[in-house]
Amino acid sequence: MYLHGNQLTGEIPPELGNLVNIRNMPLYDNKLTGAIPPELGNLANLDGLDLSDNQLTGAIPAELGNLSNLGSLRLFNNQLTGAMPPELGNIAYLNYLYLFNNKLTGAIPPELGNLANLDELDLSSNQLTGAIPSELGNLVELAYLHLDYNQLTGAIPPELGNLANLRLLDLHGNQLTGCIPEPVRPHLSAVDIKLIELPFCDAAAATPTPAP
Repeated sequence: MYLHGNQLTGEIPPELGNLVNIRNMPLYDNKLTGAIPPELGNLANLDGLDLSDNQLTGAIPAELGNLSNLGSLRLFNNQLTGAMPPELGNIAYLNYLYLFNNKLTGAIPPELGNLANLDELDLSSNQLTGAIPSELGNLVELAYLHLDYNQLTGAIPPELGNLANLRLLDLHGNQLTGCIPEPVRPHLSAVDIKLIELPFCDAAAATPTPAP
């Protein structure tokens, strides 16, 4: 089923959840509105779900965590709200998770650290809060991690330095505190280091504390 790049309007029919043998559902680049039907979580054979570049609203259904064969989940450039469901961490074969440019709130679920096959994770340009979960350091296959332009707080977890395959790490545009751990330093670009505006931990440790 290839319905992308049209000017389809209205809501996504929940009856699409009956297409149990479908492998790919590209509905991106339309003008679809309303919520994502939880019935899509019935599509056990689905390999790719792309609802990006629409006008979808509401929360991400927890039922999408039932898509055990899903390799790519692309929901970016919509108006999705609410917290990310921790059930997304159940999608064992997921390679690409793109949720950027929505209005998602709440914390990043630590359960995302279970996605051992994940290659790219982009949660940028949302309204996510709380700390960066140290569990993201378990994503050994991860090459690209974009958490920029949210409202994340706390320290940068040194566990991100475990991501040996990481090529790009974007953390700027948040409210992070503390210092940049030495294991994380090689993964940050010079531009991102400048925009984060935090010292390196070794440099911070070497700075004498001013006398009262």
